[in-house]
Amino acid sequence: MLGVIFAERRKTGRLDLEAVEMAVRAGLHRAGAACLTELLQQEPPVERDLSCPCGGTAQYRAMRSKSLLTVVGPAQMLRPYYLCARCHQGQFPTDRCLDVEGTEFSAGVRRMMAWVGSEGSSFDQGRQQMQWLAGLEVTTKAVERVAEAIGADIGSREQDQIEQAMQLELPMAVGQAAPVMYVEMDGTGVPVVAEETQGRVGKREGQRAHTREVKLGCVFTQTSVDDEGQPVRDPDSTTYTGAIETAAEFSRRLYSEAWQRGWGRAKKKVVIGDGAEWIWNLRQEQFPDAIEIVDLFHARQHLWELGARLYPSDEAAKRRWIMKYQHLLDEGQIEKLVAGLRTLDSATTELKRQIETEANYFLRNADRMRYPQFRRQGLFIGSGVIEAGCKTVIAARLKRSGMFWTLRGANAIIALRCCRISGKFEDYWEARRG
Repeated sequence: MLGVIFAERRKTGRLDLEAVEMAVRAGLHRAGAACLTELLQQEPPVERDLSCPCGGTAQYRAMRSKSLLTVVGPAQMLRPYYLCARCHQGQFPTDRCLDVEGTEFSAGVRRMMAWVGSEGSSFDQGRQQMQWLAGLEVTTKAVERVAEAIGADIGSREQDQIEQAMQLELPMAVGQAAPVMYVEMDGTGVPVVAEETQGRVGKREGQRAHTREVKLGCVFTQTSVDDEGQPVRDPDSTTYTGAIETAAEFSRRLYSEAWQRGWGRAKKKVVIGDGAEWIWNLRQEQFPDAIEIVDLFHARQHLWELGARLYPSDEAAKRRWIMKYQHLLDEGQIEKLVAGLRTLDSATTELKRQIETEANYFLRNADRMRYPQFRRQGLFIGSGVIEAGCKTVIAARLKRSGMFWTLRGANAIIALRCCRISGKFEDYWEARRG
């Protein structure tokens, strides 16, 4: 190919740089694959016996070859094969050592497949990226299987850490104690296949559910405020964790993440969330010493929705009413706000019930809505970080049009994306190599 290119240049004086680049890359890949093939050729072992996990002894039988796709293209391995006479299980110690046991893809290729499989709009897009950007031919199904396998392994390791955290066996985070550490959490629905929603009621009466809720949490720190006294989130300090699981399971997950981040040593601790009961139950169970703050936007939203019910046809009156009560909310005068709500006239029983429900919501969360007090401390009063996380970590990959996930597949990709976006992907691969 290069000969043709140079001949064309001598003849016409023109050079197709892209063609040269691709030809050089292809040539380097072939040379690299040949080099790897040579490196992966082993001699028959001197030691003919190995211990087997079953307690027996595996004996050397033969040298066997294996095709392996590497980051520079296809290569061939030649390594010893052992067989245990007791359990009749075969072993390839070299495969285990090189992290290619049970797979035809090298660790480097699987790392790339995990990355592209957790990005973009689909696993097929990941296949195309492997082809166009790396020059590697893989199937869409292979990208899916590898990405989910890596995600499942990340999730399994997280479960081990959660168990250690609950038993207080995790090492204490080192480094300087954070002046302020935040925990935020929220839930967002992910479309799943029908069998994952058996017996679950949908949002509309008489219909089955089409989604399962992902509970997502984040931890971040703050060390300063700006010139106007507004809090400033520390750059690159945000880490995420989440899964489709029960509130109790998620509670332990988020505690583990916060503990690893140094929650126990933080000088000031804050939990921010909406008014959902499960959030504050979790806070009480796992973060009892934290300041509680209801996200201001969610609190305002309750007023906006009630205002729309009170004045469905009078936009000006609705805005005046909302501004009046929003001022009370922003100033933390929750008792006065509640008293005002309970004096409202209602045209229907249903509206009266909604007014009482909203009054109870604000009264129940009154101490979590002392916004002037929180501002004076230079604290965040909004859950924008976790709101953005629900979009970037979850929705951007798992809520695309036409997608339907199994719980296993969704949780694997969630674990993989949380790991990547939290900046822990390199640590994960270092741990694999260890």
